[in-house]
Amino acid sequence: MEFKKCERCGCFFLSESNVCENCSSKDNLEISKLRNYFENEVPATSVDSISIDTGITVKNLNRYLENEEFSKFSSKLNINT
Repeated sequence: MEFKKCERCGCFFLSESNVCENCSSKDNLEISKLRNYFENEVPATSVDSISIDTGITVKNLNRYLENEEFSKFSSKLNINT
């Protein structure tokens, strides 16, 4: 295990994950919300518009869109907004 800083809240913790145990459930909920968004909505053209539609912060959206699961969507988005 490594001593890491949570990418979501900034606290320090020991784990192999990039987020602490407290934030892990929040991440899972938001990832599920993002999956549902891409399945049910007309794909947005920017991270900002997805953030507005889902309530997920741009910071967290950028982290999630780096996952392979969302690569087909992230390549079509303006991620630097």
